[in-house]
Amino acid sequence: MKRLLLLAVLLSFFCAFAAAQQVTIQVDPAATHVEFTLGDTLHTVHGTFHLKAGSISFDQATGKASGTLVVDAASGESGNHARDQKMSKDILEAQKFPELTFTAHEVIGKLAESGPSHLEIRGVFRIHGQDHALILMVDAQSKSGVADATTKFEVPYVAWGMKNPSVLFLKVSDKVEISIAAHAHLVQLAAASR
Repeated sequence: MKRLLLLAVLLSFFCAFAAAQQVTIQVDPAATHVEFTLGDTLHTVHGTFHLKAGSISFDQATGKASGTLVVDAASGESGNHARDQKMSKDILEAQKFPELTFTAHEVIGKLAESGPSHLEIRGVFRIHGQDHALILMVDAQSKSGVADATTKFEVPYVAWGMKNPSVLFLKVSDKVEISIAAHAHLVQLAAASR
């Protein structure tokens, strides 16, 4: 009888430990900012995109991850309507490719329940109908079941098959920098810690 009781206690301990290893990060689109920066010969263009949805789950023991961040390709705003229309219609071809997505495959590092964390999220960035391997270096700050996280990466959009909008006297960079400041709820991590 004692052995059975000990086995039940050990089993419940290992189940609780396994549950604590699984983390689901539910990103809040309304509190998340996706910004882009594009340099040209006269000045630097800054703008934003709208995050439609985002959720990434990963096992902190193995690093195996799944889930996707989804950005509305037609939502780009830089403060210049004509430029934004050109970006949406001619560069991103948003009518044909309406979403920009990042799908996570692996997370290296552990997300602290409280305090700072540094994560490396490996996955695939899909833009303009093509997939590209991408590693996001993420700095996060967690507290009470929520986290704020930031990352930056570069998109070599011309090398990836999109048009360069440069004209005769206005040259723009063939790369654009994307920065994300996300606010997220740590769904399973918060549940496991109760």
